[in-house]
Amino acid sequence: MRQKENIYTIPNLLSLYRLLIFPYILYLVYSRQEHLFAVFLCISLVTDILDGLIARMFNLRTQLGARLDSIADLGTYILAVYGIIVFKWQDIESVLSLAYIFFFVFILGYAISLLKFGKLQSLHLYSAKVAGYLQGIFFFTLFSSGYHSWIFYIAIVWGILALTEEIIILLMLKELASDVKGLYWVLKNRK
Repeated sequence: MRQKENIYTIPNLLSLYRLLIFPYILYLVYSRQEHLFAVFLCISLVTDILDGLIARMFNLRTQLGARLDSIADLGTYILAVYGIIVFKWQDIESVLSLAYIFFFVFILGYAISLLKFGKLQSLHLYSAKVAGYLQGIFFFTLFSSGYHSWIFYIAIVWGILALTEEIIILLMLKELASDVKGLYWVLKNRK
C-alpha cells in the first residue's frame, strides 16, 4: 500500500502564495505601480528560494510541491518579464537579441515537455536553480539599483546553458521525472 503524501507543508504553502499573489502583481504592472511591483516580485523571488531550501533541509518534498513550484516559477518569470517590458524596456532594448535566444530555448523546453509527456516538466536541475538565483539577482538589482550589464550577461548566458541541459534531459527521458538534478545524474542512472 502506498503511503499518502502530507501536502500541508511550509514549502507547498510558499509555492501556493506565489500562485495566489500572481493576479495582484499582474495588476500592479498593468496599473503602472513599479515600486509595489518590485516589492512583491522580490517577495516572490525570496519565497521561491525558501520553498526549495526548506523542502530539502527538512525532507518535505512532495509531488504536489514540485508541480506547484514549477507553475509558480513560470508565473513569477512571466511577471518579471512583463514588468521589465513595461518598466525597464529602455534599459534592456540594446541586449534583446540575447534575450530572444533565451526565450526561444525557454519556450522550446516547455514545448518538448508538453508534446512528449503531455504536461509541464518539473525537473528541478541544479543548473536551473543557479540560473534562477542569478536571474533573481538580476531582477532585484534591475528594480532596486538599475541595469548592470555584467549581471544581465551572467544571468542570461547561464540561463541558456541550464535550459539547454533541460532540453537534452527531456529528450533523453522515457518518462517525466521530478528532481532530476542534472545531466550527470541522468547519464549515471542509465548505466
